[in-house]
Amino acid sequence: MTSAERRRRFEPEDRIWVAVGLFTALTLALAVPLVVLLLWSFADRWAAPNLLPQAYSGDTWRAVLRDSTLLAAAVNSTMIALAVTLLTALVAMPTAWAMAKLPLRCRRAVEIFVLAPVIVPGVVVATGVGQVFLMLGIAYTVTGVVLVQMVGTLPLMVRLLAASFEVLPDELLHAARSLGAGPLQVAWHVVLPLSVPGLLAGALLSFVGSFEEFDKTFIVGAPVVQTLPVLLYHHLDPYSLQFPLAAAVALILLLPVLVVFVLSGRILRDDVMAAGMGKV
Repeated sequence: MTSAERRRRFEPEDRIWVAVGLFTALTLALAVPLVVLLLWSFADRWAAPNLLPQAYSGDTWRAVLRDSTLLAAAVNSTMIALAVTLLTALVAMPTAWAMAKLPLRCRRAVEIFVLAPVIVPGVVVATGVGQVFLMLGIAYTVTGVVLVQMVGTLPLMVRLLAASFEVLPDELLHAARSLGAGPLQVAWHVVLPLSVPGLLAGALLSFVGSFEEFDKTFIVGAPVVQTLPVLLYHHLDPYSLQFPLAAAVALILLLPVLVVFVLSGRILRDDVMAAGMGKV
């Protein structure tokens, strides 16, 4: 009996067990940590081996919401994430177009070069880039933080846009040129509207990646540039660890990310997101 014959066929009634397994894994991976964070943010006293806090209090949230540094860090994180998303899209578009449409002899080498920042650990990238920024005088500035975060968001944006550009019919581009449209007109009226799925998918992931970025921001920008992940790190200092305060800041850090993904799920259909990922 061959291995193909020994392999059990997937039956329709097996779907319920697959769904149960997926929902169980999702609950353990996402719901349980979120519940623990929520409990810690309201815990006034929680000691082992108790599974639930012995006392609850809203003092932590009142202290967090009165903290002026939290509001400043949230504004910094949002503005930096928006700037990183916009600049990443502008820089990634010509690179993605070249990878998708131009006959590059060293295409594989270019792809490896573009994806290299994802392969190399963020601490290594930030340390090297930070030395360069120190010499250029843009370390510990918002400009430096934006640029160093783009090192991590560019590879994904380039890959998504390249996948979108690859499926664009060349006939449409040739037809637009034959009707008298210039290169900029073709890009604005043909290429850009058809690549919206990939652009939106890349923008969402770039915003989330920038908003949650810690390593590069901490090495290049801290302590001058404070973002929510950097502020969360300060609350997780092992010498003055405050679990309730850190849990509250972590929930605030998660809120914009959850809002972005909920909105994307309502605005973008599954086939649109799949097109952005180069699946269709």
